[in-house]
Amino acid sequence: MEDLQHALQRAAFARDDAEPTRARSKARRALGPVVIEVRELEKSFRIPRQGGKDRELLALRGISFDVRQGEFFGVVGRNGSGKSTLLKILSSIYQADAGRIRIGGRLAPFIELGVGFNPELTARENVALNGVMMGLGRREAARRLDSVLDFAGLGEFVDLKLKNYSSGMTVRLAFAVMVEADADIMLVDEVLAVGDAAFAQKCMDVFEAKRKAGKTLVLVTHNMAIVQSFCDRAMLLHDGDLRYIGDPEEAALRYYRLNFGGSHGADGDSAPDVKLLDVWLENDAGERVENVEQGQPIGLNLVIEARRELFGPLVRFEFLNVDGVPVFGFSETLSEPERIPAGRRVRIAAKVENPLVPGRYSIDCSVLRDGTQGNLGMRVPGLVDFLVRGRDPIPGMVSVRTEVDAVLEP
Repeated sequence: MEDLQHALQRAAFARDDAEPTRARSKARRALGPVVIEVRELEKSFRIPRQGGKDRELLALRGISFDVRQGEFFGVVGRNGSGKSTLLKILSSIYQADAGRIRIGGRLAPFIELGVGFNPELTARENVALNGVMMGLGRREAARRLDSVLDFAGLGEFVDLKLKNYSSGMTVRLAFAVMVEADADIMLVDEVLAVGDAAFAQKCMDVFEAKRKAGKTLVLVTHNMAIVQSFCDRAMLLHDGDLRYIGDPEEAALRYYRLNFGGSHGADGDSAPDVKLLDVWLENDAGERVENVEQGQPIGLNLVIEARRELFGPLVRFEFLNVDGVPVFGFSETLSEPERIPAGRRVRIAAKVENPLVPGRYSIDCSVLRDGTQGNLGMRVPGLVDFLVRGRDPIPGMVSVRTEVDAVLEP
């Protein structure tokens, strides 16, 4: 069965004026009173320029919205749209330049790696400190230590300073602290980047339990399947502006339009040169899959449409880990067909050797119109998001073939 993400992508490009989806797979839930109220929120940053005046970056422009008790509220948008800035303001990490915020209830944030932790303290000390910061008494925070460490799977590292933790260990600890705080409102940025496949599934189970318990969640994510599955409503931000708020499926469609519209032509025409119509992963049997098995080849497929004539276009792919660090990549100039007339569609299929260790990854894609560097026809960050599933605990990010011999010396 096709996964939701592929279905949403095709729907997003089938018709630009598509009506919002009315039928939802889950029934509407009864929600409580407003617990997050945001009115005319604004935030800007000063960006230094070498040898010149600072540049002002408007991160949020007059944002207003409400979130109700028990609601799962999604926040989506391209990188740099203002999503993480919004959550940091709600968490009191940033101060807004203008606007008003009212939050009713105890709040627990999961924003980014290391926020709220002291790297010079041990996990034991950090758990106690964070519990107090989230509103727990010192004794209550200490009592929850075992539960936090059990959830994060870090019991044997409890007295290790956090500066010696890996990024994955730190994120797992932070997420576990948020879960065990049992706050009324959770603010979560990119939950699917919290570790390997097993821990990601544990996070999904937690959210399902929190939903049943009537907790409130504000979730920032690039994964539209999660938005559709979990969220009651969603908000789309773009360049600091609120572009849409309402049905999660409609928010997902608009997000895909922004992401997959391609770049503008050199003549300034607003129509993209290359348009992405579909993308999916395949297994060895040619079946569409959401995730891949460790050591098994990755079948990567996409369908593009040329809005202008293309001559020898070059397609480039980059595989990134959960921290956005490139692991490997490859590029290929299309020689067959070398010329793609305007209006024609092309399916590109690649079979990629899979050296990735278990964990979550994403793929960025670029298409150069004629293979010339800088002559960009389309760029899609986060083309597809997937898990590599496996039980082999290999250190690092990739596994390599090795031959090791041992010979007794005379």
